[in-house]
Amino acid sequence: MSAPRKDFDAALDVASSRARAWLDTLGERTVRAVVSADDVRAALGTQLPDGPSDPADVVRLLADAAEPGLVATPSGRFFGFVIGGTLPAALAADWLVSAWDQNAALRAASPAGTAVDDIAAAWLLDLLGLPSGAGVGFVTGATMANFAGLAAARDAVLARAGWDVGAHGLAGAPRVRVLVGEERHDSVDSALRYLGLGAPEAVAVDDQGRMRADAFAAALASGDAAGPVIVCLQAGNIHSGGFDPFAEVIPAAHAVGAWVHVDGAFGLWAGASPHTRDLVAAAGAADSWATDAHKTLNVPYDSGIVAVRDPAALRSAMSYHADYLVTDATYLEPYERVPELSRRARSVPVWAALRSLGRSGLAGLVDRLCRHATAFADGARAVPGAEVLNDVVFTQVCLAFGDDERTREVGRRLMADGTVWMTGSLWRGREVLRISVSNWSTDDADVARGLDALARAARTG
Repeated sequence: MSAPRKDFDAALDVASSRARAWLDTLGERTVRAVVSADDVRAALGTQLPDGPSDPADVVRLLADAAEPGLVATPSGRFFGFVIGGTLPAALAADWLVSAWDQNAALRAASPAGTAVDDIAAAWLLDLLGLPSGAGVGFVTGATMANFAGLAAARDAVLARAGWDVGAHGLAGAPRVRVLVGEERHDSVDSALRYLGLGAPEAVAVDDQGRMRADAFAAALASGDAAGPVIVCLQAGNIHSGGFDPFAEVIPAAHAVGAWVHVDGAFGLWAGASPHTRDLVAAAGAADSWATDAHKTLNVPYDSGIVAVRDPAALRSAMSYHADYLVTDATYLEPYERVPELSRRARSVPVWAALRSLGRSGLAGLVDRLCRHATAFADGARAVPGAEVLNDVVFTQVCLAFGDDERTREVGRRLMADGTVWMTGSLWRGREVLRISVSNWSTDDADVARGLDALARAARTG
């Protein structure tokens, strides 16, 4: 017997009320959290009660204790890391995903979840300029998207060399060379480590962190190009926003039989706008791609996406058989494209975001993020002592303020001020202050407030 709705009503009412109250604060609240994790832990209480608690009281306690320790990452004034917000339709759809409580691994277990997977996948391939027949999987984030794409790459290049990873594992297998740019994201290294491929070979990059085509050619020639090779390229450098030279590197890699994977956690979305499409136009010639819908598309966590040109390669790397699974041999089942069998219907918020935006709305979102990044760079140049270090081609801006200590001090003052959040980092041997414009709700007023806060933090004395 299903639980009666009254068992849910009070708890859901509290959750809805507190969620709306949270959203109402985002326009003006201090972006940083105002208490520590220790404070939240103490407010929640560390002793598990002996008996049950009223569900509404549990939700109320959680909201009361957690709210002061929340960072306003959904705010239009959060520019740290590369963290997007959540579009209204995507948030509401995500609530339904939890209420529906579907295991979207099998067509038989959730026809609705599978249908949404299929539609969202087709839309994504079209919008991002990727091959229409590619296999698409909805995973937890960009790290697992890289993992899934590189798993397909590993198995495929070793199969071409006559080695069956599924049957024999990696012990005794031919060595797989993996070439990456010196400034690739660390999630690529993590995925390679999980896959047993070890540390990659780093290829020199230019002053914007883009792989140099000449350095790639030299690196490829310096090793065994006849053996299994994987090349990892980047769509959107985490500091500069720069894009690797796909048009030069991909054909050279394919000429020696290499598999090309593109890590496009936030930058692959450049393909959705006519104004930025040229940045990734040649990336569609690769063999696999990874991105994160929480970043530029602005859907709730967790929402990574992997696409592989050859669906059979993705299925071979991800799938397995169990007699109890009810499968349809006519179709590629959702679980055969991802590492997990138990999985929530992650494609639903993606579908909702795309359906609410439409083709022109998504292009406008990308353009707006880029415009705000340019405005930050232009405004920062007017701040005494500020130096813009990168060519602003997408959504990233890197600043420095003289020497490293001065840059760190500006960052400390900015965080203490609390108006905005901008992340400190180290890029090309220098301390930097990084601005990542990723939130759909950021507007001109948020940019102006951010520049005012930056100017205050940069004042001497």
